[in-house]
Amino acid sequence: MLTYLDCDTGIDDAIAIAYLLAHPGVTLAGIGTVNGNTTAPRAAANTLGLLSLAGHDDVPVAVGSGEHPHSVASVHGGNGIGEVRLPAGKDPDSRTAVELLVELARRHAGELHLLATGPCGNLAAALQAEPRLPTLVASVTVMGGAVRVPGNRTPHAEANIVHDPAAAAAVLAAPWPVTLVPLDVTMRHRWTVADAAALKADGTPLHAALADMLPTYFEGYRQRLGGQEIPLHDPLAAAIMAGEVTPADAPLLSITVTPDGRTIEAGPGSVRVILSLTEPAAPTLLHRLLGQPCGPAGGQWPTPW
Repeated sequence: MLTYLDCDTGIDDAIAIAYLLAHPGVTLAGIGTVNGNTTAPRAAANTLGLLSLAGHDDVPVAVGSGEHPHSVASVHGGNGIGEVRLPAGKDPDSRTAVELLVELARRHAGELHLLATGPCGNLAAALQAEPRLPTLVASVTVMGGAVRVPGNRTPHAEANIVHDPAAAAAVLAAPWPVTLVPLDVTMRHRWTVADAAALKADGTPLHAALADMLPTYFEGYRQRLGGQEIPLHDPLAAAIMAGEVTPADAPLLSITVTPDGRTIEAGPGSVRVILSLTEPAAPTLLHRLLGQPCGPAGGQWPTPW
């Protein structure tokens, strides 16, 4: 599965990147960064450091823009990755994130799967730059929204959507196969400190860096969740895109994005909204990162809808 990732590399984006690199059925064609958990340039530096640790300096990383980042230091740390210092990595690509995405979509028409784990500013700008983009990409998966549950940035809005509601509205309204992975499902699938310890014990430089980021993430969610657990927002969206976890309730809905970032269900439509899975995803994600068997669903591509 040829994949383009658009992200705002905080801690859960970092786990998603590691997951995509570990999946034998996924090839990362490129990564763009957007303002969100941190600035787009800082997110690119974080991403390049992770790729360096993983031995994947060949993946181009381009800096995008989007709306101004929100302050989420309490969740992701001041540098977006729990104050962990990563190797410098190579320089960002000379193209912008929009230019990289459009070029890859044209080069790999009908093959490229887009995954957005941050605000949708780059994807919306790419739609403006290349009106044919919906016909060029194979699918779009967006982590964002709170459809039937409370938000995490406001009582009714999720962080990625409220950060740039107009961009999210454009992406969800575009005529391409789009899957929305909202808080409705991501808040239900969590790692514990035992999962973090297993990641740390694996001993690879990449996994050690991820494990060192997680205490900041655990602390950021401790008061909200009342315990030592973290939701797997972005890696879960990656696993859904890759077809490694199976949706149980995934209706095709019309989703209206309001100016204050709410994602409102407006009857039947064309957005596949993942509301639940058939089984817990946390073990599957950990096993994939550790190179362990993931069960019968592992490695299967998503079924078209």
